[in-house]
Amino acid sequence: MKRRYTISVFTENFIGILSRITLIFTRRGINIDGFTASESREEGIYRITIEVNTTEAQVIQLSRQIEKIIDVIKAFYYVDDEMVFQEIALYKIPIESIDAGLEVVIRQYNAKIISAEKGFVVIEMTGHKKDTQDLLEVLKDFNVLEFVRSGRVAVAKPMVSIDKYL
Repeated sequence: MKRRYTISVFTENFIGILSRITLIFTRRGINIDGFTASESREEGIYRITIEVNTTEAQVIQLSRQIEKIIDVIKAFYYVDDEMVFQEIALYKIPIESIDAGLEVVIRQYNAKIISAEKGFVVIEMTGHKKDTQDLLEVLKDFNVLEFVRSGRVAVAKPMVSIDKYL
């Protein structure tokens, strides 16, 4: 049975590491639904967060294959209820679409205007994918010019520290 999994990969920052990791998914025909990379709390160690919809057997195999890459320290996988996660979405709306109705929508979705330019405003919302998608559907009535959503940013609820793998 397929489920949504988040794979957290801790790695050193070497050229080509992202390519080698994504190649593992490509070879198995598994689509990556979300992808983020950033520094971790440990200097010189980076964290890659990958969101996939697959079976438990496949996510176990993916994690093991990722760990075989020389520069990878450790890979963990989690289901959604084992994670605290968010995504950020930005919506560009033309300035002529701004009215009282837009203000109501922004407040209703706990979004905010983060930039007001000559011809447009940029609205930001942080939340789960469904929430940011719901806001997009409402904002289509305000003539959305552009939309972008980040990959998942997540931390695990189980207390696992990368320290013991360093």
